[in-house]
Amino acid sequence: MRVVIQRVSRASVRIEENIKSEINTGLLVLLGIENEDTDEDIKWLSGKISKLRIFDDNEGVMNQSITEINGNLLCISQFTLHAKTKKGNRPSYIHAAKPEIAIPLYEKFVEQLSSDIEKEVKTGTFGASMQVELINDGPVTIIIDTKNKE
Repeated sequence: MRVVIQRVSRASVRIEENIKSEINTGLLVLLGIENEDTDEDIKWLSGKISKLRIFDDNEGVMNQSITEINGNLLCISQFTLHAKTKKGNRPSYIHAAKPEIAIPLYEKFVEQLSSDIEKEVKTGTFGASMQVELINDGPVTIIIDTKNKE
């Protein structure tokens, strides 16, 4: 699993001009799923995101997690995070999981995140054409890959 995490002051996702979900202060998580991803990837990544200390404390130091600030979370499926661009100019998505694998893992990931932050996680619609708007706060953007735990 690969995610791009953005600390936001607000974010929303539209589908066919209608707002599907929106949040205020919190995290926008773009999630890419590979065929080899497992429940262990879900648990590790969700735990990492829920404990990531990237929100300012009273001294202005990034020292608080999303749960400590009672922040919100919007999770969007994003198969293009697994784009391979080594050859040519057209990205290959061969490593991105097909819907029959990705949808159940995406749903489990959202459930695990919701449990870990003890709050409903807002979502888009898997496979839909979505327009995501956000105001990146900081800006703070972090990339995490469960296959390369740095």
